[in-house]
Amino acid sequence: MSPIISPSELKSFPTGNLIILDARTGKDVAGNYLEKHIKGALFIDLDKDLAEIGEDAAFGGRHPLPSIEKFAETLSNLGISEDSHIVVYDDKNASNAAARAWWMLKSFGFENVQVLNGGMQAAEKEGIEFSSGKEEVKKVPLMKKDHWFLPVSKLEEVENELKNTSATVIDVRDAYRYRGESEPIDLVAGHIPGAINIPFSENLDENGFFLKPEILKEKYNKWLENKPEHLIIHCGSGVTACHTILALDYAGFKIPNLYVGSWSEWSRREGKEIAKDI
Repeated sequence: MSPIISPSELKSFPTGNLIILDARTGKDVAGNYLEKHIKGALFIDLDKDLAEIGEDAAFGGRHPLPSIEKFAETLSNLGISEDSHIVVYDDKNASNAAARAWWMLKSFGFENVQVLNGGMQAAEKEGIEFSSGKEEVKKVPLMKKDHWFLPVSKLEEVENELKNTSATVIDVRDAYRYRGESEPIDLVAGHIPGAINIPFSENLDENGFFLKPEILKEKYNKWLENKPEHLIIHCGSGVTACHTILALDYAGFKIPNLYVGSWSEWSRREGKEIAKDI
């Protein structure tokens, strides 16, 4: 199954076991959801449901993964069961939480999970029905899993892989952040020494839709030529990195490792070298 679904495909998708998740982020996002969302969509919160934010971002970054037990409870409360077909959207074409939700659902073991290409705006243009207020949810039995199934890398592993030149570490943040010109979110500007920069925006066309799989494959093969095949993807806090992991899966590549802590962890950890290209 393709990890991407078009608005037209969603519009004609049979409701049956379909679960739509609204993963928008931002100021008063819960209020924005209540004001307007795709009909039947259920709200999933980046900070509360897709992360377990700790006291010190130097250990885990700004958006550490929740325990798999906690995520199982979230899925149960959303009425998601083993046979659910899940479609996730946001209003940033998956560069915020939609791709993170996709990654976590895949890592939990779901196969039938897709991200809406073009997000909320494309759905509206397609004429998909919208609604407001709360949606009725029927809680389902808890699904028990004891580990995440997709590969992750910890800070020490990233450091060792770079030292041994055994992995290609991709920083998907905007180029100006990677170069260290300025940093709008984290405390220090720059990048992990040895990481290469392929901004997540390179995954999209001029209209904000994902490039076709064959085009993505051609571009990444060119960028990664003569580099280690083992890939570790990171961003600021392990959220936008999932956008590139989604794009790579869409293009037919093996799903790479996610460095969840990302720059928010590395840049705060005492003693870690910081590179700048200014």
